[in-house]
Amino acid sequence: MLYYLILLVLLFAAELLYFRIADKFNIIDKPNERSSHTRITLRGGGIIFYLGALAFFLTNGFAYPWFMLGLTLIAGISFADDVRSVPNRVRIVCHFTAMLLLFYEWGLYSDFPWWYLLVALIVCTGIINAYNFMDGINGMTGGYSLVILFYLIYVNHFIVHFVEMPFLYIAFLAVLVFNFFNFRNKAKCFAGDVGAVSMAFILLFVLGKLILLTNDWTYILFLAVYGVDSILTIIHRLLLHENIFKAHRRHAYQVMANELKIPHVAVSSFYALLQALLIAGFFCFYESRILYTFLSLAALTLAYLLFKRKYGR
Repeated sequence: MLYYLILLVLLFAAELLYFRIADKFNIIDKPNERSSHTRITLRGGGIIFYLGALAFFLTNGFAYPWFMLGLTLIAGISFADDVRSVPNRVRIVCHFTAMLLLFYEWGLYSDFPWWYLLVALIVCTGIINAYNFMDGINGMTGGYSLVILFYLIYVNHFIVHFVEMPFLYIAFLAVLVFNFFNFRNKAKCFAGDVGAVSMAFILLFVLGKLILLTNDWTYILFLAVYGVDSILTIIHRLLLHENIFKAHRRHAYQVMANELKIPHVAVSSFYALLQALLIAGFFCFYESRILYTFLSLAALTLAYLLFKRKYGR
C-alpha cells in the first residue's frame, strides 16, 4: 500500500509539474469550429498515462520491455503532434512500428502467419486511432478508461491471471490523477493525443494478452461502446463522401454535447456507465457470453442508428 501511495503522490506531482511546463511553452488547445469546448485549455495532461507505465517499468524489473519501447515511440510522436502538427505519414509509420513491437511482446511472430499479422496491424492501429478520435469532451477518455481498467483488474484477480497486477493498479492510479483535473465541467487539462493514444496502447496491450491467453475473443466487448460509435460514424461519413481523416463532429457523443447541449461530464458519465453495465452483464451471463456479445453489439448498433436518425442531422 505504501508503494502505491507514494506512486500516487508522485503522479500528482508529475502532473502539476507538466502543467507548469505546458503553460510556459504554450501547449494549449484552442477551440475551433470542430471543437466541443469553448475555453483555451492546457493540452497533453494525459502524458501521466505514459509516466505511470514508465514508473511500473522502472520499479518492476523492467517488465514488458518491447511494449514499453512501443509505448515510448507512440507517446513521443503523439506528444510532438500535440505541440506542433506532425505529417500523417510520419505518424502512421510510428504507429505501425509501435504495433510491431507490441506484437513481439505478445509473441505473435512465432505462432501466426504473415497475413494474420498484416490484418492485426491494420485492425490494432485502427483501434488506437479510434480511441483517440473518441477523446473530444471532458471526462470521456478518463471515465471510460477507468471502467475498463477496473474490470481488467477484476478479471486478472478472479478469473485468469494474464498480466502483472501492479501494471493495472498503476495505470488505474494514473487515470484517477488525470480525472481529478479533467473530469469536471471546467477541465484543467485535456488528454491530448499523447494521452488518448497512450491509454489506447496500454489497454490494447492488456486486452490482447487476455484474448491470446484465453483464446476468447468476446473480451473485445470491453471496448464495445467506443467501437460501435467509431465504426458506424466512419461508415456514416463515407456515405456522405466526407474525408474520414479530417476533424468532425458526427460522433454520437459529439451530437449529444454540441447539438443537444448535454453537459460534457453527463455525456462522459453515460458512456462510462453504459460500458460498465455491458461488462457487468458479460459476467452475469458468462456461460453464454458469445450470444451475449452478439446481442450487445446488435443492441448498441440499433441504438446508434435510431439516435442518429433522430438527431444526426
